[in-house]
Amino acid sequence: MKNALKLCGLSLALVFASSALARLSAPPATPEAKAKAAEAAARTAWSAKVDSYQLCQAQTRVADHVREGLVAAGKPVPVATPTPPCTDPGPFAFAPPTEEAKPIEASGAHSPATTAASPPSSNQTSAETNPAPKK
Repeated sequence: MKNALKLCGLSLALVFASSALARLSAPPATPEAKAKAAEAAARTAWSAKVDSYQLCQAQTRVADHVREGLVAAGKPVPVATPTPPCTDPGPFAFAPPTEEAKPIEASGAHSPATTAASPPSSNQTSAETNPAPKK
């Protein structure tokens, strides 16, 4: 009985400890990690293009084989549906992303705001500020 209670207590402790560890945030990404992630994403996109190219080639071969079989059997050959040609994506090439130039507002190049020396309002009336009559 005591062993069962200890086992139950240990299992509860493990559950709570694992949930606490799961809530910890990931460490901030380093520039090297960001570059590796960008390269992995580019490689995945290139791989999808290669797969599409290979599928296009296989579909073309099957259509040609079916067409040849129909011609050999003396049956009428249906008109082929126009499709775009298969485009080879070429070898994988990755250019790491470059640092984009920040706009002037974000770069800190503008001068900082001056400290206010007086309140924004004054005791002058509008007639004193603008002596010319409105038209």
